[in-house]
Amino acid sequence: MIKFRYAPSYARITAKDEPAGASTETIADLIHRLGDIDPQRILLHPAPGTATEEDLIQLLEGMDKRIFELIDGVLVEKVASTPEGMLAAFIGRQIGIFADRKKLGLIGDGATSFRFRLKLIRVPDVSFVSWNRIPEDSFPEDAVTSVVPDLAVEVLSPSNTVAEIELKLDHYFECGVRLAWIIDPKKKTAKVYTSRSRVKVIDATGELSGGKVLPGFQLPMRDIFNYLLRPKPKRR
Repeated sequence: MIKFRYAPSYARITAKDEPAGASTETIADLIHRLGDIDPQRILLHPAPGTATEEDLIQLLEGMDKRIFELIDGVLVEKVASTPEGMLAAFIGRQIGIFADRKKLGLIGDGATSFRFRLKLIRVPDVSFVSWNRIPEDSFPEDAVTSVVPDLAVEVLSPSNTVAEIELKLDHYFECGVRLAWIIDPKKKTAKVYTSRSRVKVIDATGELSGGKVLPGFQLPMRDIFNYLLRPKPKRR
Protein backbone atom coordinates (compact mmCIF):
# COMPACT_ATOMS: atom_id res chain seq x y z
CA MET A 1 0.00 0.00 0.00
CA ILE A 2 1.30 3.45 -0.91
CA LYS A 3 1.04 6.09 1.75
CA PHE A 4 1.48 9.80 1.32
CA ARG A 5 3.35 12.51 3.16
CA TYR A 6 2.12 16.09 3.10
CA ALA A 7 4.52 19.02 2.90
CA PRO A 8 3.58 22.32 4.60
CA SER A 9 2.90 24.35 1.43
CA TYR A 10 1.57 21.60 -0.83
CA ALA A 11 1.25 17.83 -0.82
CA ARG A 12 4.35 15.82 -1.61
CA ILE A 13 3.74 12.09 -1.97
CA THR A 14 6.22 9.34 -1.34
CA ALA A 15 6.20 5.57 -1.34
CA LYS A 16 7.77 5.41 2.11
CA ASP A 17 6.09 4.10 5.23
CA GLU A 18 4.47 6.84 7.26
CA PRO A 19 4.88 7.39 11.01
CA ALA A 20 2.17 6.09 13.30
CA GLY A 21 -1.04 8.04 12.99
CA ALA A 22 -0.48 9.26 9.42
CA SER A 23 -3.50 8.87 7.15
CA THR A 24 -3.56 7.16 3.77
CA GLU A 25 -4.62 9.27 0.81
CA THR A 26 -7.67 8.21 -1.18
CA ILE A 27 -8.14 8.54 -4.95
CA ALA A 28 -10.50 11.44 -4.27
CA ASP A 29 -7.82 13.13 -2.16
CA LEU A 30 -5.27 12.62 -4.93
CA ILE A 31 -7.54 14.15 -7.58
CA HIS A 32 -8.28 17.11 -5.32
CA ARG A 33 -4.61 17.67 -4.53
CA LEU A 34 -3.74 17.73 -8.23
CA GLY A 35 -6.26 20.51 -8.76
CA ASP A 36 -9.59 18.67 -9.13
CA ILE A 37 -8.57 17.54 -12.61
CA ASP A 38 -10.29 14.93 -14.75
CA PRO A 39 -9.21 11.56 -13.27
CA GLN A 40 -8.72 10.22 -16.80
CA ARG A 41 -5.58 12.38 -17.00
CA ILE A 42 -3.89 10.51 -14.14
CA LEU A 43 -1.83 7.42 -15.02
CA LEU A 44 -2.11 4.55 -12.57
CA HIS A 45 0.94 2.70 -13.88
CA PRO A 46 3.39 3.34 -12.32
CA ALA A 47 1.30 3.76 -9.20
CA PRO A 48 0.72 7.37 -8.14
CA GLY A 49 3.58 8.48 -5.93
CA THR A 50 6.10 6.06 -7.41
CA ALA A 51 6.60 7.44 -10.94
CA THR A 52 10.07 8.74 -11.76
CA GLU A 53 11.74 10.93 -14.36
CA GLU A 54 12.80 7.74 -16.17
CA ASP A 55 9.14 6.74 -16.48
CA LEU A 56 8.34 10.13 -17.97
CA ILE A 57 11.23 9.92 -20.46
CA GLN A 58 10.03 6.48 -21.60
CA LEU A 59 6.67 8.04 -22.42
CA LEU A 60 8.35 10.91 -24.26
CA GLU A 61 10.46 8.52 -26.31
CA GLY A 62 7.67 6.01 -26.98
CA MET A 63 4.93 5.87 -29.59
CA ASP A 64 2.46 7.65 -27.30
CA LYS A 65 2.38 11.24 -28.55
CA ARG A 66 0.58 12.58 -25.50
CA ILE A 67 2.41 15.02 -23.22
CA PHE A 68 2.77 14.26 -19.52
CA GLU A 69 3.94 16.13 -16.45
CA LEU A 70 5.41 14.53 -13.34
CA ILE A 71 3.83 15.98 -10.23
CA ASP A 72 5.39 14.61 -7.05
CA GLY A 73 5.62 11.12 -8.44
CA VAL A 74 2.30 11.18 -10.32
CA LEU A 75 2.18 11.12 -14.12
CA VAL A 76 -0.51 13.55 -15.31
CA GLU A 77 -1.49 14.09 -18.94
CA LYS A 78 -1.24 17.67 -20.16
CA VAL A 79 -4.33 18.39 -22.26
CA ALA A 80 -4.69 21.28 -24.69
CA SER A 81 -7.33 21.89 -27.33
CA THR A 82 -6.35 22.96 -30.84
CA PRO A 83 -7.40 26.66 -30.73
CA GLU A 84 -5.52 27.24 -27.48
CA GLY A 85 -2.50 25.44 -28.92
CA MET A 86 -2.53 27.79 -31.90
CA LEU A 87 -2.73 30.84 -29.64
CA ALA A 88 0.21 29.52 -27.61
CA ALA A 89 2.19 29.01 -30.82
CA PHE A 90 1.45 32.59 -31.87
CA ILE A 91 2.55 33.99 -28.51
CA GLY A 92 5.71 31.89 -28.57
CA ARG A 93 6.51 33.05 -32.09
CA GLN A 94 6.16 36.73 -31.13
CA ILE A 95 8.41 36.28 -28.10
CA GLY A 96 10.90 34.31 -30.20
CA ILE A 97 11.16 37.00 -32.88
CA PHE A 98 11.82 39.62 -30.21
CA ALA A 99 14.26 37.48 -28.22
CA ASP A 100 16.20 36.47 -31.33
CA ARG A 101 16.52 40.05 -32.48
CA LYS A 102 17.80 41.14 -29.05
CA LYS A 103 19.78 37.90 -28.50
CA LEU A 104 18.10 37.44 -25.12
CA GLY A 105 17.50 33.71 -24.94
CA LEU A 106 15.54 30.69 -26.17
CA ILE A 107 11.86 29.80 -26.55
CA GLY A 108 10.23 26.49 -25.60
CA ASP A 109 6.90 25.19 -26.90
CA GLY A 110 4.17 23.14 -25.23
CA ALA A 111 6.28 19.99 -25.28
CA THR A 112 9.34 21.44 -23.51
CA SER A 113 9.85 19.80 -20.11
CA PHE A 114 11.55 21.43 -17.13
CA ARG A 115 12.79 19.60 -14.04
CA PHE A 116 12.01 21.80 -11.06
CA ARG A 117 13.08 19.30 -8.42
CA LEU A 118 13.03 15.57 -7.75
CA LYS A 119 9.78 14.05 -9.09
CA LEU A 120 8.48 17.44 -10.28
CA ILE A 121 8.61 18.11 -14.02
CA ARG A 122 6.42 20.79 -15.53
CA VAL A 123 5.58 21.70 -19.14
CA PRO A 124 4.43 25.31 -19.78
CA ASP A 125 2.51 26.09 -22.97
CA VAL A 126 5.26 28.60 -23.82
CA SER A 127 8.55 29.21 -22.02
CA PHE A 128 11.42 31.66 -22.31
CA VAL A 129 14.90 30.93 -20.93
CA SER A 130 17.41 33.79 -20.88
CA TRP A 131 21.03 33.12 -21.82
CA ASN A 132 21.93 34.17 -18.27
CA ARG A 133 20.34 30.94 -17.00
CA ILE A 134 22.07 28.66 -19.49
CA PRO A 135 25.36 27.48 -17.94
CA GLU A 136 27.27 26.72 -21.15
CA ASP A 137 27.53 28.16 -24.66
CA SER A 138 24.66 25.94 -25.82
CA PHE A 139 21.49 24.60 -24.23
CA PRO A 140 21.94 21.26 -22.36
CA GLU A 141 21.09 18.16 -24.41
CA ASP A 142 19.33 16.37 -21.54
CA ALA A 143 15.91 14.89 -22.29
CA VAL A 144 14.56 16.95 -19.39
CA THR A 145 16.46 20.10 -18.47
CA SER A 146 17.13 21.37 -14.97
CA VAL A 147 17.33 24.93 -16.32
CA VAL A 148 14.36 26.90 -14.97
CA PRO A 149 12.58 29.26 -17.40
CA ASP A 150 12.40 32.98 -16.69
CA LEU A 151 8.91 33.19 -18.22
CA ALA A 152 6.15 30.57 -18.24
CA VAL A 153 2.94 31.04 -20.22
CA GLU A 154 -0.28 29.07 -19.85
CA VAL A 155 -3.15 29.39 -22.34
CA LEU A 156 -6.22 28.05 -20.59
CA SER A 157 -8.11 25.16 -22.17
CA PRO A 158 -11.65 24.10 -21.23
CA SER A 159 -10.23 21.15 -19.30
CA ASN A 160 -8.04 23.29 -17.04
CA THR A 161 -9.30 23.96 -13.51
CA VAL A 162 -8.60 27.00 -11.36
CA ALA A 163 -6.98 24.84 -8.68
CA GLU A 164 -4.76 23.12 -11.25
CA ILE A 165 -3.38 26.45 -12.49
CA GLU A 166 -2.94 27.75 -8.95
CA LEU A 167 -0.84 24.69 -8.10
CA LYS A 168 1.22 25.19 -11.25
CA LEU A 169 1.86 28.82 -10.29
CA ASP A 170 2.98 27.64 -6.84
CA HIS A 171 5.53 25.37 -8.48
CA TYR A 172 6.68 28.00 -10.97
CA PHE A 173 7.52 30.64 -8.39
CA GLU A 174 8.84 28.24 -5.76
CA CYS A 175 11.39 27.03 -8.28
CA GLY A 176 12.60 30.32 -9.77
CA VAL A 177 10.27 31.43 -12.56
CA ARG A 178 10.32 35.24 -12.64
CA LEU A 179 7.23 35.99 -14.73
CA ALA A 180 4.07 34.04 -15.57
CA TRP A 181 1.24 34.85 -17.96
CA ILE A 182 -2.11 33.07 -17.67
CA ILE A 183 -4.10 33.71 -20.85
CA ASP A 184 -7.87 33.14 -20.75
CA PRO A 185 -9.24 32.96 -24.33
CA LYS A 186 -12.84 32.62 -23.12
CA LYS A 187 -12.77 35.84 -21.08
CA LYS A 188 -10.20 37.49 -23.38
CA THR A 189 -8.10 38.49 -20.40
CA ALA A 190 -4.66 37.71 -19.04
CA LYS A 191 -3.20 37.57 -15.55
CA VAL A 192 0.40 38.70 -15.28
CA TYR A 193 2.28 37.39 -12.24
CA THR A 194 5.60 38.95 -11.24
CA SER A 195 5.60 36.89 -8.04
CA ARG A 196 3.19 34.41 -6.52
CA SER A 197 1.38 37.20 -4.68
CA ARG A 198 1.66 40.03 -7.23
CA VAL A 199 -0.75 39.82 -10.14
CA LYS A 200 -2.18 42.27 -12.66
CA VAL A 201 -5.24 41.59 -14.80
CA ILE A 202 -5.02 42.72 -18.44
CA ASP A 203 -8.26 43.09 -20.40
CA ALA A 204 -8.82 42.80 -24.15
CA THR A 205 -7.77 46.42 -24.74
CA GLY A 206 -4.44 46.10 -22.93
CA GLU A 207 -1.11 44.54 -23.78
CA LEU A 208 1.32 42.07 -22.32
CA SER A 209 4.67 43.46 -21.24
CA GLY A 210 7.93 41.59 -20.85
CA GLY A 211 8.92 43.65 -17.82
CA LYS A 212 12.39 42.92 -16.48
CA VAL A 213 12.42 39.49 -18.14
CA LEU A 214 11.97 40.74 -21.71
CA PRO A 215 12.67 44.49 -21.53
CA GLY A 216 10.87 46.34 -24.29
CA PHE A 217 8.60 43.47 -25.36
CA GLN A 218 4.93 44.33 -25.79
CA LEU A 219 2.13 42.25 -27.26
CA PRO A 220 -1.38 43.74 -27.62
CA MET A 221 -4.11 41.44 -26.39
CA ARG A 222 -6.16 42.14 -29.50
CA ASP A 223 -3.36 40.66 -31.63
CA ILE A 224 -3.58 37.42 -29.67
CA PHE A 225 -7.33 36.97 -29.90
CA ASN A 226 -7.64 38.26 -33.48
CA TYR A 227 -5.11 35.65 -34.60
CA LEU A 228 -7.82 33.01 -35.01
CA LEU A 229 -9.97 35.33 -37.15
CA ARG A 230 -9.75 35.28 -40.94
CA PRO A 231 -8.03 38.50 -42.12
CA LYS A 232 -10.31 40.84 -43.99
CA PRO A 233 -9.26 41.62 -47.58
CA LYS A 234 -7.65 45.00 -48.07
CA ARG A 235 -9.70 47.58 -49.86
CA ARG A 236 -8.26 48.81 -53.11
